[in-house]
This record gives sequence, structure tokens and C-alpha cells, in this order.
Amino acid sequence: MRKIYTPATAASDVENVLKMLEGRWKLIILFHLFDGKVQRYSDFEKLIPDISQKMLAQQLRQLEADGIVARKVYPQVPPKVEYRLTDWGQTLCPALDGLLKWAEQKDHFNHSEEQNEQDDAATQ
Repeated sequence: MRKIYTPATAASDVENVLKMLEGRWKLIILFHLFDGKVQRYSDFEKLIPDISQKMLAQQLRQLEADGIVARKVYPQVPPKVEYRLTDWGQTLCPALDGLLKWAEQKDHFNHSEEQNEQDDAATQ
């Protein structure tokens, strides 16, 4: 059964989700894991060269603690660790895709509003 929201509870729950995604690198990490991709720690270091090892480890730990990323350690030497999205984490893909599409519309709406202002000024 779906939860019934008030404006206050909806805002609070969305704020909590956004807090899980806060951080300069979390979204970049997530986009590297979408579509079922599995990445090793060293892959992330190559894919995101500007991130420090400490920050990468911290962001991955937080995503894992929030249930978005799963970490698998293989018992071998040297250690092999893989990261992938959990099933719940994978459901973020359409939501973030929707945000991208929403952001793309900004230019269209700004252009439309500017055109309306110009049209209004011309008719006065």
C-alpha cells in the first residue's frame, strides 16, 4: 500500500533522499554503476581521476550503508573488491534520468519566457 503524503511529509522524505545523494562524487559513482555495471575500486580511480582515495572510500561506504551500493570482497591475494548497485539502487536510474530531462527543459522554458516578454514589450 502506498504511503499517503502531506506537503510536509513529502518534502521531508524527499529531503532525506537528497541527503543520501549529497556529496560531490556520489552521483558520478552512481552513473558509473547504472545498467548493471560492476566496478572495482581501481576502476573508479581511473574513471574519476580527480577523486582522492580517501573520498572515494568514504563515498562508497556511505552509499553502501544507505543500501544503494553493494560491495563484494573476494577472498584472494591481492584483495579483489567489486561494487554494484543493489536492486533498490538501480531503481534510481529512471528518477535521475527524469531529473536530467527536467534540467534539459530549462533552456526551452527560459527561451519561451524571454520570447513572451519581448512580445509583451512589442505590443505596449
